[in-house]
Amino acid sequence: MPMFRPLTMKHVLLQVITEDLPQVCLVLAEERLFQPDFRPYLDDSFTTIPGIHFRELYHQARSRLDKINHHIDLSEQIQLSQVHVISETELEQTTDWLGQVWERCSAFEEAFRRFSEEEQMITQLEQALANFSQLNIDLGLLQGERMFLDIRVGMVPTSNLEQLKEAARIAHYLLFDYLQHDDVAHLVVIGPKGEREQEMGSVLDTAGFRALPIPPELHDEPDEVRSQLRQRRSTLARDKSQTQGEMERCADELREPLEQARGTLAMAAPYVQVETAARSSGHLSILCGWIPARDLKRARAALQRSLDHPFGIEARDPTAKERALVPSHMPANVLMAPFATLVKQYGIPRYGEVDPTALFAITFLAMFGMMFGDIGHGITIALVAWLARRKLKSFTPFAIGAGLSAILFGLLYGSIFGYEHVIDAVWIPPLSDPIYMLSVALAWGIGFLLMISAICIYNRFVQGDIGKAVFDTNGLVSTLLYLSLLYGLYSIYRDGEFGIIAAIISGLSLLILFLYKMTRASGPMSERLLVALIETFESLTGYISNTLSFLRVAAFSLNHVALAIAVFTLAEMIESTHGHMLMVIFGNLFILVLEGAIVTIQALRLEYYEGFSRFYSGDGIEFEPLRLPIGDRP
Repeated sequence: MPMFRPLTMKHVLLQVITEDLPQVCLVLAEERLFQPDFRPYLDDSFTTIPGIHFRELYHQARSRLDKINHHIDLSEQIQLSQVHVISETELEQTTDWLGQVWERCSAFEEAFRRFSEEEQMITQLEQALANFSQLNIDLGLLQGERMFLDIRVGMVPTSNLEQLKEAARIAHYLLFDYLQHDDVAHLVVIGPKGEREQEMGSVLDTAGFRALPIPPELHDEPDEVRSQLRQRRSTLARDKSQTQGEMERCADELREPLEQARGTLAMAAPYVQVETAARSSGHLSILCGWIPARDLKRARAALQRSLDHPFGIEARDPTAKERALVPSHMPANVLMAPFATLVKQYGIPRYGEVDPTALFAITFLAMFGMMFGDIGHGITIALVAWLARRKLKSFTPFAIGAGLSAILFGLLYGSIFGYEHVIDAVWIPPLSDPIYMLSVALAWGIGFLLMISAICIYNRFVQGDIGKAVFDTNGLVSTLLYLSLLYGLYSIYRDGEFGIIAAIISGLSLLILFLYKMTRASGPMSERLLVALIETFESLTGYISNTLSFLRVAAFSLNHVALAIAVFTLAEMIESTHGHMLMVIFGNLFILVLEGAIVTIQALRLEYYEGFSRFYSGDGIEFEPLRLPIGDRP
């Protein structure tokens, strides 16, 4: 049963000498079996939250280490040579030293910021210079105001250039177009200051003139300015390289002590993480939390080995009121890890509820194989998954399991890469009897829904909600209604009539369900009647629609065969042997990728919407015990 529900948890109250509290936190973190309970407890007697200054130092040090790590790379995992309790003095020294290191790193950060700004400035000047590259004059002559001359540098559309030249001549202005590019003309307009200046401004505006500002840094001929910018960029690259080298030497010098500081913070973390779960009163402290019942002896033994002073542990079962606060601890399993991840996408089971991971794994793989049964395709999926195991990581068992399921049903169907005459079917080729396949899918769906209803009833009984377990949708009465309807429909198929027993049970179940919905509704009588009627009808139609949804299991098994037939038909139309083989190969690849993805989605949909939505609340709290963060990067 532990495979199908979270481990039994105990609420524990640890009573320890205050000076031992950091050691207790460290021991529990090493064992990974204690999750703090932050609810207020015995506040009147234990009024002090210990370690407030310790936490402030820790967070300050952690913040500094995070910033330093942007400049100095540390290893992927923390290596702790000797685990020991971190005193407040040691943590304060580490925090001060990290502050000094950060000052050195921030100096490099400021230098690189200046280099970036300088590089950006040079790039902008080079872009600005490109607008004046054809002017063979000192650009300083075109900058600023002149006493007698009105000088304007800018761009106009090429289509307006001739008209603008004529207007400039009439206004006694000189116009020089020195560059034309992308239907835009770059030009310099020079004329006398005075009464024509405003008139020329209006003419330029009409022609679509856009001024080109000349940065003050461009105060020489373009070729000379270009040479100066190249020199600035070269000097910048040299300075940047020199600073980078200094920073790398600094990193090599500091990396080892930084690793030690990171280890110090890792060992200080458990005492920080207990926060308000620990409280003190003088020399006595308490620590509240949750421990799996199976690990209580291990926790006691670990504390006895580590503590010099006496301690006490009080353990009790969770009360009915706090069940929603109890963390759910699902034991780790390599094979189930990918399925657990998919289950968590829907939510975490409440404490005491059925953990659907194992059921999800079994039913998902079964449905995938039913819809995608083919020996060749299954071997390909399993082989690719194994070869790509480094990238798939924890999802490797998921993909290999899907491949093995496809192989198993491929044997049952007698199909290998779509060929159904190479080996004999152990069971039946799907397309040989589509009605039978649909009947099997329907039977699978009925069994699946009955199993889900049983789990739903169990979960509600565990939670103490007897009313919902018996009378609500997916409860005992609803399941009885579903069974009576199934029996009645089978009687019609067998004998041609619904049957009086099935009719009586169905009618009573509907009536009880309707009356229960009435008691749960609120408002005027007419409104309650309408709501109860609608909800009862939804419960009835929900079972019907959910059952019919499983017909897609058979539909996709037939579709798999139909796609293979289509591939072979196209291949037969190609006369050359090589063309025939290529069509078969690429057709099978198409089936593998496209239909494989669709089948996976459809199987997940049936699990989530026809399964989880009926019995799985998904609003539980995951068990996250105290642990040494030796796998965390800062």
